Amino acid sequence: MLFPTLAFGVFFLFVYFTAWSLDRENGRRKLFLLLASWFFYAQWDWRFVGLLIGSAVLNWGVAALIARKPMDAEGRRMGAGWLVALGVAANLLILGFFKYYGFFAVQMGELLGRLGWERDLPLLQVILPVGISFFTFQGISYVVDVKRGKTPVARSLLDVMLLMSFFPHLVAGPIVRASDLLPQFDRTPRLT
Repeated sequence: MLFPTLAFGVFFLFVYFTAWSLDRENGRRKLFLLLASWFFYAQWDWRFVGLLIGSAVLNWGVAALIARKPMDAEGRRMGAGWLVALGVAANLLILGFFKYYGFFAVQMGELLGRLGWERDLPLLQVILPVGISFFTFQGISYVVDVKRGKTPVARSLLDVMLLMSFFPHLVAGPIVRASDLLPQFDRTPRLT
């Protein structure tokens, strides 16, 4: 579903008015926005909704572990550097697999061929998920901000999933700080 289409316009109006009708129920509104965001993402390829969910679970789990570490005088988490490194590495590994697997498989095959070893490595036909760079860096930003004390750890997995999946910025960004977006999901909207 592309932004400048009638289908998106109808989808957006449906989501907008339904979200407003749930204005007294923040939990239900967040769940509705999450499901709408997954529906939006699934319009490109439903198989990658699982990747989006897995990425959110990864970042939520790492951030929750970081939040258990004590804070220093400047509000940063002490002893959490290795957790941040683990979270960043896991995110970049996922991104690297989808973006660069083909390139590295060909290069490794050529290198092995020059060394006299079997050079036919399995070349998988890996499809690049729409927005993977965005939601990967959104997750990294969240983990780093929790470590630095710039944002508290999200209260629930639902919040992190919505942070990373929110359809208005899922495909093209911008990357939004959790400290800016998560409080907006908890606020009861007011028509002004």
